[in-house]
Amino acid sequence: MKIIFKIAKTELQKLFFSPVAWLILVIYTFQTGLAYTSVFESLVKNKALGYDLWDVTHRMYGGQFGLFSFFASYLYLYIPLVTMGIMSRELSTGSIKLLYSSPVTNLQIILGKYLSLMIFGFVLIAMLGVFILFGCVNIVHIDIPQLLCGLLGVYLLICAYSAIGLFVSTLSSYVVVAAMGTFFIFALLVYVKSLWQEIEFVRDITYWFALSGRVDTFIRGMITSEDLLYFLIVIVLFLAFAILKLQSGRQKVNWMVSWGRYIAVFLVAMVLGYFSALPKLKGYIDATYAQVNTLAKSSQKIIAKVPDYTTITTYTNMLAPMSFFTQPMSFKNDVEHFENYLRFNPTLKMKYVYFYHKADWPDLDRLYPNLSDEQRVDTMRNVQELSFPVVPHHKIPGKVDLAPEGFRTTRLIETPDGKKTYLRFFDDSKYFPDEAEISAAFKHLVADLPTVGFLTGQGERSTFDATDRGYNIFSQDKTFRYALINQGFDFDNVTLDMPVPRKIRILVIAEMKRMLTTAEQKNLQDFIAGGGNMMILGEPGRQAFMNSISEPLGVRFLPGTLVHAPGKYTPTLTDVVPTAAARKLYWYFEQIGKLNGFVTMPTANALEVNGGKGFAIIPWFVTRPDSFWTELETTNFIDDTARFNPAAGEIKGSFPEIVALSRSVGSKEQKIIIAGDADWLSAGELNMQRKQQTSNAAIIDGVFSWLSDDEVPIDTKGVDPIDNSIRIGREGWKIANFLLKWVFPGILAITGIVIWIRRRGR
Repeated sequence: MKIIFKIAKTELQKLFFSPVAWLILVIYTFQTGLAYTSVFESLVKNKALGYDLWDVTHRMYGGQFGLFSFFASYLYLYIPLVTMGIMSRELSTGSIKLLYSSPVTNLQIILGKYLSLMIFGFVLIAMLGVFILFGCVNIVHIDIPQLLCGLLGVYLLICAYSAIGLFVSTLSSYVVVAAMGTFFIFALLVYVKSLWQEIEFVRDITYWFALSGRVDTFIRGMITSEDLLYFLIVIVLFLAFAILKLQSGRQKVNWMVSWGRYIAVFLVAMVLGYFSALPKLKGYIDATYAQVNTLAKSSQKIIAKVPDYTTITTYTNMLAPMSFFTQPMSFKNDVEHFENYLRFNPTLKMKYVYFYHKADWPDLDRLYPNLSDEQRVDTMRNVQELSFPVVPHHKIPGKVDLAPEGFRTTRLIETPDGKKTYLRFFDDSKYFPDEAEISAAFKHLVADLPTVGFLTGQGERSTFDATDRGYNIFSQDKTFRYALINQGFDFDNVTLDMPVPRKIRILVIAEMKRMLTTAEQKNLQDFIAGGGNMMILGEPGRQAFMNSISEPLGVRFLPGTLVHAPGKYTPTLTDVVPTAAARKLYWYFEQIGKLNGFVTMPTANALEVNGGKGFAIIPWFVTRPDSFWTELETTNFIDDTARFNPAAGEIKGSFPEIVALSRSVGSKEQKIIIAGDADWLSAGELNMQRKQQTSNAAIIDGVFSWLSDDEVPIDTKGVDPIDNSIRIGREGWKIANFLLKWVFPGILAITGIVIWIRRRGR
């Protein structure tokens, strides 16, 4: 060990007595300071403007523009400048012969040189420590474990780069060639993940060997055994290569033996890497306070019940939009969507089937108007040089019929005992399903989830109606993320000419247009008396029909239409906001309140809560105070102007528009939602684009979570971060900004110049 330390000390003296190391430190510190102060200054300004800050640690250090991300993305520029001469200098000056003739082993030479690089890397980390210390002082409740995790990842990246640079430096006596060779290896380790992705076994190896993205896991606050072992294996691999290179300089051996040694070391590394990447052998540590890299507790409970060796088969239609997201070249990126699920159930199997069938893709029809489906696929495969097999839809193994899915790219989750459910992609900016949708699909396999019944027969809103007034989107549109069918619910249409089926857990009655018969009324009352959950949605002009259902429950639809004084929106457009009780009940509603969100109702009734019917009634969403009234006289809101007239019996005030009723029925709690409008769940309102984003889609989760006794949709919200504020103000920041950006690099520059001058003087 003494020899290793002496070699390391000698290398460090050479390094820090030259201007190269100091120049790297100064440039690196100045560049880092510019990036750090730019992000922190935005926090200071947002605080001064009164905006809420959120998850400051991640934003400053782990986000896209965070300190660790910035440093890792530019690190490859610095390390080759440090390593390029560490062995090339020995080769060019001939001093390598002195080392060969001295009682020093190849292992000691390489480890000594590498130890000096590790110490220099620690100096770089110490420079980062200044910015971290500043954050610890000025960020309230800073997430220290996340910072330490990020630092570990960055340091491992430095060590890996250094090992690669050290090996390349043994290959040439020219420092420039060594530097360029190191850059080439870095580029190769980034590019290798795109090679031979169609071959499963080779794909696993090439993707594992890829360097890009490895440190990102650490920066996010997660330590995985795979990434940790990756850096250690890569470091040992290139150090072993360097030792073998020195050995070949000392001892002349047959080239086949020499290459055999390299190949043997490489194969051992690949085998270790392959096994370290197996889901069953992976370990995880989420270092973040809010556990943002871990499944929510609700999802963990679900995945624990999923049978082992459940299969997720992705059926990719090459003639449907977005097919490239699930093709072999994107395999690893696609699998990462299930990484957290594999963590808790490593037996999950991913399969892929590629097929073609005409789908809804107008652009393809425009580009290839005169080609058959087979010709279109052949053209795409030839142009994109795709080699994986693609079969027509009718030849899909297992005879899976994707016609009900519109021949879109979709996933089929199947348990070993044959239970199946679909997991879909969506027509929004995310495209991929989130944790809520994935967990809902898994839960559909292992639990008896609620069936929502939609009443028909009295002119109610239909789940098959895709027009603006219809309920198709919110109930069964497979491309809409928040649709009930994608959140774990089953649904069915119900008539009251017979008793409501026992499987119906939630009954939706939306804008009934005629009175129920005596027999229908009895069947409905039996459902209510039995504790069935309901959603009752009214509409102006239907008060008499709806009150026959709601008044026995303690809520009445008031006459007239709810309006407000003319403004930028039509007078009948009602915007309602969550009450304090609603915000306390569910985080969905709390989030709407925090963002000053609202739910829009194009034409609404005012509700009157009478109570006294055995239900606890709590208003969830109400109109804004003193801005709305019940208009009884005006019916043409386009040509006429509505005016408040109390003499006509019109009432002005803040009205409840969505109320929640609950009571105990036997051993269960019965829950009923009554709303003064049926349009807020219609296709027209969910698709409406307004200047301010409405919360109509977001409220669906909260409402149906309550009605389903929190079974679905899956609540995937974790713990809120607590690092949501900073201590420093604008005046203090001016001083700190100057110190971090200019004074700190300046001190390093002066120190380096002084040491260099003194060294030259000696």
